[in-house]
Amino acid sequence: MNTQMESMAAVQKLARGEMSMKARLGYVALLLASSAMTVVVVSLWLTEAYLPTRTHLAFGAMSLIGISWAALSTWALTTRRILLARDGVIAGRMSVAFTALFLSGAIAAVLMTGNAAAFGAAAIGTVMLAIALRVLSGASRRFAALAARRAELERPIAK
Repeated sequence: MNTQMESMAAVQKLARGEMSMKARLGYVALLLASSAMTVVVVSLWLTEAYLPTRTHLAFGAMSLIGISWAALSTWALTTRRILLARDGVIAGRMSVAFTALFLSGAIAAVLMTGNAAAFGAAAIGTVMLAIALRVLSGASRRFAALAARRAELERPIAK
């Protein structure tokens, strides 16, 4: 086998590499936490028969959020190809969407009640949304950099 073939085999082996142990443990923790949260929310939702419509909507939204995080972690743990930071971009988008949902609910509570707690929730939601947007921006930059690096490495192999 010549050196170009050996180099190509080495790059392909690296590209098929597994997720780091730290990332794997993080996704296992996310899976456990989101599953536990979802079970608690759904259990509470099912045991309370007479709730207002807005409470049913809130429990439904929280359940879908928990299921979404569990699905993301399951996908990341079972994917057999390199994620190339794609998981971070997806998680960032999810966090922006879910935080925006929380913030819109808090703003609605402020408009309907004018309660001080609602103002506090809206303020916290604003900070959380800013953090989520920053995380998404960083993940997008990392993905773009890794994709560019991968394309750069694959160019000599294709020749």
